[in-house]
Order: sequence, then C-alpha cells, then structure tokens
Amino acid sequence: MPLATEVIGMVAGTLTTIAFVPQVLRIYRTKSARDVSYLTFGIFSVGVVLWLIYGVLIRSPAIVAANVVTLLLAATVLVLKARYHR
Repeated sequence: MPLATEVIGMVAGTLTTIAFVPQVLRIYRTKSARDVSYLTFGIFSVGVVLWLIYGVLIRSPAIVAANVVTLLLAATVLVLKARYHR
C-alpha cells in the first residue's frame, strides 16, 4: 500500500478513535454513564472487532492500530457503565 494511503488511514483512525476519549473522561469524572446504551456500545464493539479482523486479514497497520485502541476505549466505556450503574 502506498505510504500516502497508509498515512491517511492512520490520521483517520486516530481522529475517529480519540473521539471516544472525551466520553470516557466524562463518565469517569461524573461517575455516571446513565445515558450510555449497552446495546449501542455492544453492537459498536462487535463492529470494531470485525474491522480489527479485517485489518489483520488485509495486513493494514492503520486499521489494526485504530481498532485495537477503539476497542479498548469502547470496552472502557462498557466497564465504567457497569461500574457506575445505579
């Protein structure tokens, strides 16, 4: 894959992945994930796992890296939701 294509993929992956950081921080600070849907994040996480598998199969470091981090962030949201469930 051309370097420019891989760079675009890395930038796109970075931006879409760090979009979850404010949500994780907000849940942690407020100790509340009341408005977070288990179903939405569950479906999303399955999609991320499939993207990760796809990235591995096509040997794309950008897709693999972005989806590993995104999966960790989505899992963090789900763990915090469970932890702060009232």
